[in-house]
Amino acid sequence: MYLNDSKIRKLKPSSRPVKLSDSHGLYLLVNPGGSHIWYLKYRFNGKESRASLSAYPAAPDFAGAAQQYNDR
Repeated sequence: MYLNDSKIRKLKPSSRPVKLSDSHGLYLLVNPGGSHIWYLKYRFNGKESRASLSAYPAAPDFAGAAQQYNDR
């Protein structure tokens, strides 16, 4: 499922954090308080890590960038 602006705006916070995957390790974490944070999951030397990218909606269009990457 590729995330886009309209899908993200329709999301409602739940009682637990919800992780919504986009592609290539990119996902959006929706917290119970209503905050939306972009993360990138990656592996380095066999160890899984994650990097916080930005809060939504302040972030650039990462989902669109991922879509363009897949369309190449």
